Parts: sequence; structure tokens; C-alpha cells
Amino acid sequence: MKNQNSVKEAFPELAIHEGVWEGWYRYVDVNGKQIDAHQSRLICRVPKDTPSTYHQTNHYTWENGDTDVRDFKGQMEGSKLIFDNDLIKGWAAAAAEDDHQRTVLLHWSRVGEPNLYLYEMIQISDCENYRTRVWQWLRDGQTIQRTLIDEKRITRDWQSFEASL
Repeated sequence: MKNQNSVKEAFPELAIHEGVWEGWYRYVDVNGKQIDAHQSRLICRVPKDTPSTYHQTNHYTWENGDTDVRDFKGQMEGSKLIFDNDLIKGWAAAAAEDDHQRTVLLHWSRVGEPNLYLYEMIQISDCENYRTRVWQWLRDGQTIQRTLIDEKRITRDWQSFEASL
């Protein structure tokens, strides 16, 4: 029986994403026109001292030098990871029908924007070092934009990476 309190046991499809990822976020409008782009570095953690949690820190950098850092923590509840913080409310779950266990699905809304919600699909490569993500942004049920994300894992060892900062 799976330990429903452990991310690594209850949600291995997410646990394989542990590590440091670098890539690009590209935002496109409903007509496919790029409206924004920036580089990213994400640190994805399943801390040993709190195995029922997932912790992700996103570092964004634009070509003009602007930066932003966002921190997300989730808690296992059954087979879902639940996010409920001052930035987002939502969930992540494995795509049960994916026999290859490469797909994670997410749904969230941003705090303070009740009519806006997002669905995300994450696909990881067989070697587990590349992934692609797509966000579908909907406002009042209508698609308003998409975010296309391509990433490469630079290390699985997020602990050593953080210690070197």
C-alpha cells in the first residue's frame, strides 16, 4: 500500500521532477503571437524532513534585466498535491491514463483573480532530463493565452545546488 503522506511514494510522477531545471517561458496570445518571454531556473524539492510536501522556487529573468522569484509549496492529500498559499490555490495529479507515467496535470487559480484559472500539462522525457509544459489560461471560461515552457534538468541534486548559492 502506498504511503499517501509521502510525495515519492504516492506521486512518483511528480517526484521524478526533483532537481534544478533551466529553460524558457514563452507566452502567446490566442492567435499564437508571442507576447512575452523569459528565462527560468526552477528548484524542485521533496524535502527529506517533510516527505509529504513539495517545494518549488521559480527564478525568472527577462532580457532587459528584470527578475522575479516565486515560491510554491504543496501538501499531499491522497493522490493529489494541494497548493493553498498567498499566490495560488489548486492541485497537481498524475494523468492516470498515461501508461508511461510521463504526465502531470495541474489546475490552479491565482489569489485575487477569481475569474482566471489555469490548466497545466507537464511531459517529461524518457531520460527524465527534458520536459515541456503548457499552460492554458482561461478567464470566465474563455481561453485568453497560453504559456509554452521548455526545460532541461541541470542537476538532480538540488541540495548541493542550493548550498553553492
